[in-house]
Amino acid sequence: MLKPTKILVPTDFSEYSDKALQQGIDIARQYNAQVYLFHVIPMEITHVVVDYAIPVEAIESFEKQQVDTAMENMKAQLAKFPKAGEVQVFMEIGKGVAYEEILKEEKKKGIDLIVIASLGRTGLAKYFIGSVSRNVLRHAECPVLLTK
Repeated sequence: MLKPTKILVPTDFSEYSDKALQQGIDIARQYNAQVYLFHVIPMEITHVVVDYAIPVEAIESFEKQQVDTAMENMKAQLAKFPKAGEVQVFMEIGKGVAYEEILKEEKKKGIDLIVIASLGRTGLAKYFIGSVSRNVLRHAECPVLLTK
């Protein structure tokens, strides 16, 4: 029987991610597990900016602003769930392709359960699984709980 100790909850700050976070917190409370709230900043924007010969300092400033904004968004998202204070929650930020970074984080942290929304901010239809969650589901080494 699965008794998770480390739960990874990827977020894109959508209402779907809120539901996944709620489930992750509930499971963590039940098993006294740690929650890793994880957001990935896509790096395609930086590569486009570099192509236009913007100074390195401006790019670094833009990347720092993205990280700061993401951290504030994670704090705001976590604040929606008062019971989150009953579990240990870590907030992490990755940069790159979302599903690849989620899978790297799984291995790096020794995650034993991923709780992820079936749709994210870019959910095109109610009845399809999003590409990020689909790739995580296919390639994760630990159990994955898809939330609706």
